[in-house]
Amino acid sequence: MSSDLDQLRLLSVFHYVVAGLTAIFSLFAAPHLVLGVLLATGRLEGQEEGVEFFGWFFALLAGVFILWGWTFAACLVASGRFLQARRRYLFCLVTAAVSCTFVPLGTILGVFTIVVLMRDSVKQLFGHEQLE
Repeated sequence: MSSDLDQLRLLSVFHYVVAGLTAIFSLFAAPHLVLGVLLATGRLEGQEEGVEFFGWFFALLAGVFILWGWTFAACLVASGRFLQARRRYLFCLVTAAVSCTFVPLGTILGVFTIVVLMRDSVKQLFGHEQLE
């Protein structure tokens, strides 16, 4: 049981680290957002007419990418807190499954989290909240 608690604590810390990296990585779209807004508002020097639509499209895609990254980072932080407190088993499991799509760090974190959460001894640590 002590090793399970240690592994949950370590997974919690790794969730915070990957959340920070995800939040930073999602900001790589910020220059695209700025360029899209500049195109959409016509503030670029030498800009041709009729490119405003492409500017809004560019800005929208960049904004969605940033928002999506920050939302996922927030879910990782929440999952890290829940792992540490041994609450919200299903939320932690779903977040681990989704993080597997973020190659390579998210995949490593997700697989290890799923492996740890599938143990019967860890399920007992979460108690009756397994279905929440």
